[in-house]
Amino acid sequence: MEININCDLGEKSKHHSNKYDPDLLEIVNSANIACGYHAGDAETMNQVIEISKKNGVSLGAHPSFNDPENFGRERMNLPSDEIRKLIIDQYEILQDIASNHGDKVSHIKPHGALNNMACENLDLSITLAKTIKEIDKDLIYLVPTGSKMEEAARKLDMKIACEIFADRNYEDDGNLISRKKPHALITNPEEAKKHVLNMVKNQALNCHSGKQIPCEIDSICIHGDNINALETAKEIKKNLIDNSLSLLALNKMKKFL
Repeated sequence: MEININCDLGEKSKHHSNKYDPDLLEIVNSANIACGYHAGDAETMNQVIEISKKNGVSLGAHPSFNDPENFGRERMNLPSDEIRKLIIDQYEILQDIASNHGDKVSHIKPHGALNNMACENLDLSITLAKTIKEIDKDLIYLVPTGSKMEEAARKLDMKIACEIFADRNYEDDGNLISRKKPHALITNPEEAKKHVLNMVKNQALNCHSGKQIPCEIDSICIHGDNINALETAKEIKKNLIDNSLSLLALNKMKKFL
């Protein structure tokens, strides 16, 4: 069985360190790279792409609202033409840099508040999906499984990779438990690796209540901006390999070839 590990990278800012990016790029299969609108700059994009090439990691654009002050985490209600421009501009910024390295962007995953809003709002999801398909119909769209984003992408018959979160618990409706609530985060590496393997093998979300929701799972999102999360990521990867799962970059998975 094939599975992918993805991670948000190149997010150097006053809110976030990119200290562990080189370590993460030895673990993950696909990188979602900040394009300068919520974090990162030309230097960080070049760095992530250069290390990704050495490690066989596929490149993805991680577009967001143009809001570095809030790390792209504040919701904004923008007209569809402005949303469209945000996605195209950030894709082109990263693609131009990737071209200089003889590489290309093969997937897109929206960031922060833009992603959260699209998970809930089908109209916004359709705007995003149409824009990404317009850029390149062969781009892989990385979306949270079971979300409005997945629904919109399926309506447009796109290449869809459905993701779960390694370090988060789920509500019974399939949404992530709010970070403001207890049990939102999974910080114990042993618990996290069992949580991930169970979901991947069963192709179902593990809700905190014990409920399971059948879904499609192609990719696992890990976070690694501190040393404990980095160790958790290593444990998750080892456990997947030990259980005979084949870890691949998104653009190398059979379903996208």
